[in-house]
Amino acid sequence: MKLCIAEKPSVARDIAKVLGATTSKQGYMEGNGYCVTWTFGHLCTLKEPHDYSPQFKSWNLFSLPIIPSSFGIKLIPNKGVETQFKVIEKLVEECDEVINCGDAGQEGELIQRWVLQKAKCNKPVQRLWISSLTEDAIKEGFASLKPAEDYKNLYLAGNARAIGDWLLGINATRLFTKKFGGNKAVLSIGRVQTPTLAMLVQRQKEIDAFTTEEYWELKTKYRDVVFNAAIDRLKTLERAEKGLEYLKVNPFEIVSFEIKEGKEKNPRLFDLTGLQVEANKKYGYSAENTLNYVQSLYEKKHVTYPRVDTTYLSDSLYPKIEGILRKMYPYQELIAPLLEAPIPKSKAVFDDTKVTDHHAIIPTEVPPSQNLSREEKLIYDLIAKRFIAVFYPECKISNTLVEGKVGTIPFKTSGRQILEPGWRTVYAKEPKEESTDKEKEKEEEQTIPEFIVGETGPHDPMIHQGKTTPPKPYTEATLLRAMETAGKQVEDEELREMLKNNGIGRPSTRANIIETLFKRKYIEKKRKNLIATQTGIQLIDTIEDELLKSPELTGEWESKLRKIEKGEYEANLFKEELIQMVTELTDKVVYGKGKVITLQDEEKEEVKEKKKREPAQKKELQSWEETKCPKCKEHTLIKGKTAVGCSDFKNCGFKITFEIFGKKLSDKQLLDLVLKGKTSKLKGFSTHPEGLTEGILTLSDDFQVQLG
Repeated sequence: MKLCIAEKPSVARDIAKVLGATTSKQGYMEGNGYCVTWTFGHLCTLKEPHDYSPQFKSWNLFSLPIIPSSFGIKLIPNKGVETQFKVIEKLVEECDEVINCGDAGQEGELIQRWVLQKAKCNKPVQRLWISSLTEDAIKEGFASLKPAEDYKNLYLAGNARAIGDWLLGINATRLFTKKFGGNKAVLSIGRVQTPTLAMLVQRQKEIDAFTTEEYWELKTKYRDVVFNAAIDRLKTLERAEKGLEYLKVNPFEIVSFEIKEGKEKNPRLFDLTGLQVEANKKYGYSAENTLNYVQSLYEKKHVTYPRVDTTYLSDSLYPKIEGILRKMYPYQELIAPLLEAPIPKSKAVFDDTKVTDHHAIIPTEVPPSQNLSREEKLIYDLIAKRFIAVFYPECKISNTLVEGKVGTIPFKTSGRQILEPGWRTVYAKEPKEESTDKEKEKEEEQTIPEFIVGETGPHDPMIHQGKTTPPKPYTEATLLRAMETAGKQVEDEELREMLKNNGIGRPSTRANIIETLFKRKYIEKKRKNLIATQTGIQLIDTIEDELLKSPELTGEWESKLRKIEKGEYEANLFKEELIQMVTELTDKVVYGKGKVITLQDEEKEEVKEKKKREPAQKKELQSWEETKCPKCKEHTLIKGKTAVGCSDFKNCGFKITFEIFGKKLSDKQLLDLVLKGKTSKLKGFSTHPEGLTEGILTLSDDFQVQLG
């Protein structure tokens, strides 16, 4: 009998169906010479300190560091886990061969190996390695099972990661809690969690320390085109006015005129981080929620394995691409032009050297079903459109650069035009992303006529006054990108791809790290922005050791873990390095100066006290993305240019315009109307049919706005 062990019951059922193991038993399926059983993710975990010695049950500064001579594993203490493990243990004893059907990744390998180790498995083990759960993929996988030995380094890397996280997490958390926690709460330190928090704290400090400064720029309009002075910003209005006087008495002259045609590369296929970034930017989904939605799509067989960090496909997938495209029925209008010729085989999409265990996330040949949730449909749509877009031609653009001068002051402007939309056709019907620099975007979009070098003429000079702006707070999207590149600001996708090996955390764990920071109250969310709390800031300030909080150094550990995976670095050496670091850190903190960190809840108490004495501060309003639609009570609201309405407006139909009976409402008044069903008494109505100029706005039973 062959025993297959999957990572969860739903996957086990898919595998059992393909293998013909259709008889249900307690904790497994049986038939056709196979038994198919499952874990529930992790059944085993590393032993806790008190499992090695009862003295470690209590937290004592002087018993640190805790370093077991060898690390052991134990079952997670849970009745369901224990019952299922007994089933697996019995089947391992009875079978002739084990087929490891765990998720095809580092975590999946670790989960299965620990279970087999705990079950004292001495039977031959094979590995099923598949990238999707469709029937064809499962059949192909079983036709080419690999020896377990091929994945030994993957397990060693996963095990080294777990031991590294244990060594640092257990010791540093106890160390900082006892030294700086003031016996009030646990101060959690983690190998990836702490440098991530450090990035947020650093940004917070940059924002807090920022001083806004005014500046003035000289601009001029020549032949309806706005030109900017190519000189440093002016620090005083006086200098700007002097410059303006100079511009008024000199004509404008064209110095150079150049049109360059270029190409805008197609976007890359999604890896997990890319998908989480896009879903956060477009829909405000958290990294954890996006991971849950795409995992569900994978288990429903609509997309390939999601916990990946590559944006490429392997060459062997090329013959299947046309078949997948043909099955994506809702997108046939976009796909039809692609099928008129052979699908292009570009190195930007297909590259075996860039694919390790898995390829990028793409749709499978199983089209999306009607029973998907709204969120799953939107995530599928992101993946599907990106998959289609990579096979379209590049977008052809023309960049116009014009340089001019007024007397001795140089001026320049630029314009951009799309000549052939290419891949942009796929996104033509989507709302345009809001630009952060409206002024610049407006100028880039201006139509530039043909200029002749040497031409001169009158112009309309002006002064533009601006203010310097602080760095932007992190959102989940920008934080995920920063984790991927160990804090480096990288826009170029090729360079970002190269830096992934030194990113902090793995694609599959980053969402969990961010959620942990929320749970510990080290960060909080204001609208989409992630803000470090006072506790988070104090914790980072207390940690003097750069090794603990530096994204670059943590990125180097991550790089070593990847080398272990490739067989280029010793797992034991990685463990020894961490033991040395933890030992040095312990000595430094135990014998260093002590102070007590103010916790977030205490902070709130202090604020309450202050509030009694100080006038109330302006309360931050609830965001529309957090507000449920009062009509369908299912979806959230979104704010448009002229109204707020249900995000499922097509089906629900709820909306309230900003201007009602001639009066423009504030966000607060609109929120009152949505949340309470009425506003306070308002004045200033000018277009009410009965001539009313003041009153209370209410929502009627059919969700119409009335004034009374």
